[in-house]
Amino acid sequence: MKNVEKADRVHLGKLIDSLDKGHYVIPDFQRDFEWKPWDVRELIRSIFMDYYIGTLLLWKGSKENFKVLNCEPIYGFTAKQDPRQIVLDGQQRLTAMHYAFFAPEKPFPKRSNTVVYLINIIDLINENYEDFIRYEFVTKKIKALINDKEQLFATHTFPLSEIKKGTWGTSDWIKEYKEYWEQQLENENEEEKKNEIKRYVDGAYQFKLIIKELLDEFNMSYIELDRDIDVAKVCDIFTQINSRGVRLDIFDLLNAILRPKEIYLKDMWRKAESRLSFLSSSDKVKNYILQVMSILEQSYCSSKYLYYLVPESKKTIRNPDGSKEEKILIKSTTEFNERWDQSVSALESAIKHIQNPRDYGAIKFSFIPYPSIIPAFASIKEYVRMENPPNMINVNQKIKKWYWASVYTNRYSSSVESTTAKDFMALKKWFVNDDLKPDMIDEFESDFKRLEFKEDNFKGSAIYNAIFNMFIINGAKDWNSYAFPEYGELDDHHIVPHSEFKDIAGKSINSILNKSPLSAHTNRHIINKKMPNVYIQEMIDNNSKEDVLKVMATHLLSEKAVEILLRNPF
Repeated sequence: MKNVEKADRVHLGKLIDSLDKGHYVIPDFQRDFEWKPWDVRELIRSIFMDYYIGTLLLWKGSKENFKVLNCEPIYGFTAKQDPRQIVLDGQQRLTAMHYAFFAPEKPFPKRSNTVVYLINIIDLINENYEDFIRYEFVTKKIKALINDKEQLFATHTFPLSEIKKGTWGTSDWIKEYKEYWEQQLENENEEEKKNEIKRYVDGAYQFKLIIKELLDEFNMSYIELDRDIDVAKVCDIFTQINSRGVRLDIFDLLNAILRPKEIYLKDMWRKAESRLSFLSSSDKVKNYILQVMSILEQSYCSSKYLYYLVPESKKTIRNPDGSKEEKILIKSTTEFNERWDQSVSALESAIKHIQNPRDYGAIKFSFIPYPSIIPAFASIKEYVRMENPPNMINVNQKIKKWYWASVYTNRYSSSVESTTAKDFMALKKWFVNDDLKPDMIDEFESDFKRLEFKEDNFKGSAIYNAIFNMFIINGAKDWNSYAFPEYGELDDHHIVPHSEFKDIAGKSINSILNKSPLSAHTNRHIINKKMPNVYIQEMIDNNSKEDVLKVMATHLLSEKAVEILLRNPF
């Protein structure tokens, strides 16, 4: 199909106005609104924190389309409709916003009461994002609070539904809030209390700016399908998205946005894919390229920052003095293509480092402790390549410390994008100043001896893989050939046989503490189900104890550990 995707963005103020006028309708094949009250709260929290909240897929409506799909209004909408767009993907988010911003007099789904969302102005101004918003089921007490402006002002409570009135309507509410505290200031004689009230008066202005900026500058992205697409085709698109789990993500959105600039991301990805095949065929890999581009350009890589990679896009930067300026990160199609190629090369180089058995030891993709650390690792390595610092040995040692500390502290198990940005900026400072060692390095160096490996670190876990990497780096030799095994044929051997001791040891029989890498032949045909006090003794009888201990040391087994394994009876 040609010319069916039109990527665009809508600011929150306009989106709220469209919700108010009933521009969005839901086809009857969509599922019902299923979110819980706390899901709605988290979405609103994300909006206030200026987070990317996904992309809408809309279909420009017509009378025929509305009729064929038996479209209905968004849950809670009761006014006269003016339908414009059919929501194919994004119903839950739009319905959540409608419920939060309009507080319809309709019980929350699967609840007997309506729900309202309330903002604590002081918490919001102080960027206390954990506590600034709450929801309440509407009772007589809550209804009385909402209808009593003085009580709202006194408790710094802003009903989120006021925001449906737009910039001017909320300005009137905030003006009354400010006047209330100005009156309190006039009536107050105690100096300390006056200073506190002054902060509330000043806070009214800050709150007004936050709301205005939110309405005018928070953008939600959407892709709109042309109204003339055949209905069957639209239903197929919807099925692909919602039934098979193939969702429009930031890569798909940027692919659409970049086409007018003659940048075809999907074609570029197809050319790069074979170079990054070690990272598997995961859809995440193509986003890694964009993330590395973004980190190198602006240190950040969350979805909202990836938009600034579009040539000629203007990024607003807030200076320390509060002023703002606009900056263009990538000025042309040629520059975008150059940055893409640089990012692909950086990832390819990072893969070689991670694979290297003398370096990081992840000889297979399945042995990488955290694939999510790769964009950070690639960006850091590329930054060092570009800077070419004179203290390169020291810098590479610091990168290794950061990498292993991150792995063993499970640092990249969540909040990956914010962690990546924080680490990238911290490492750049540490490279040039030893006194600026990141806190997480200090914490790891003081705590690593207390790490517990027995119960939780089983096959496939990050720490399991990390220890396996260290076997490879340490040059673990086979227990039959006494040579380095072929890495493509490794088994993770149970030192104490699973079949013999699983009933006694329980789950810990599968811990990394009871595993070592051996060739498949040695594991399955030479040792098989033998106990360690049998097969290790055979190794000693056929060689020498000193030589066997050296081999065992390559598997991180100490002489004391070997003596324990040789006990007879075991």
